[in-house]
Amino acid sequence: MIFARPYKFLRNGGYTRSSNKKEECICLENTMQKTGLRRGLTTVQLKWIALVLMVLDHIHYFFEFTGAVPLLFSQLGRLSAGLFLFCLIEGFIHTHDRRRYFLRIYLVSVGMGAVQFCCMLFDFCRRPDGFYPMNQMLATFAVLLPMLQGVDWLRQKRWLRGLAALVLPFAWPFFMLMVIYPMFPQAEGWLTLLGFTVLPMHTMIMDGGTLFILCGLLMYLCRLKSTKLEALAFAAFYLLVYGSTAVLYPGATWDFIFNQAFEWMGAFSAVFMLLYNGQRGASGRGGKYFFYVFYPAHVYVLYGLSWLLYLWMQ
Repeated sequence: MIFARPYKFLRNGGYTRSSNKKEECICLENTMQKTGLRRGLTTVQLKWIALVLMVLDHIHYFFEFTGAVPLLFSQLGRLSAGLFLFCLIEGFIHTHDRRRYFLRIYLVSVGMGAVQFCCMLFDFCRRPDGFYPMNQMLATFAVLLPMLQGVDWLRQKRWLRGLAALVLPFAWPFFMLMVIYPMFPQAEGWLTLLGFTVLPMHTMIMDGGTLFILCGLLMYLCRLKSTKLEALAFAAFYLLVYGSTAVLYPGATWDFIFNQAFEWMGAFSAVFMLLYNGQRGASGRGGKYFFYVFYPAHVYVLYGLSWLLYLWMQ
């Protein structure tokens, strides 16, 4: 066989056969150093893992009515949100243009928010059983990113700008509900549309939302120290907030904790975070925009397919 024996690099760029496993390991390490590779998972690989887990979760989300999709799909899917959040923070830190990075996420979130608002408003947009998609994770990210920038400005002692970026996105829904809505009750519909699109309100987001934003802030602050601390902080937050909620729920049973209130399982995504090697990885041609297109596309494709299947089953 051609590759029956391992080969190693020579200094002049040639190859020679290695005589033992120790030489093979040394050779591999030298090769990885020369090519800039590191052991572990890159950001792109983490995104792909998160994407697969997300699709499993959404298959259960859209086709649960059939009774044929195992709950395990949704339980595994709990790991996807944390991984995407981890990758979002890495992208925010390493991107060359934070404005464009934000705009890509923001514009997709506005479009998806408009679709959700239409589903809420018009019966013909909803599946015959009344179901409609509430996938707004990008809206959560669109609220979080300015707040992360606010943290950076505060670290640079740009106090006014930093406080504004940190506080306003978080305070906006409370101001809207307590001040704007009472002042303009006749414009409630338009204000709600505004809260789902142009000025997202994290209190109205079902996919992510307020607690997820707080988790993102905690992760970013820990990321300033190390990615390992960031991963451990994420796991601790999930177990403390979601785990304790499930355990302390009145009348909670093991079945309830593992098969109903299993959001805490997202803490296990920290295992993948700890394997992060600090590299972006190769995304391929067009890979930069793939995830921005895939997220809304797969949501509405699955929604459409679930609608057709529902009609066929009736």
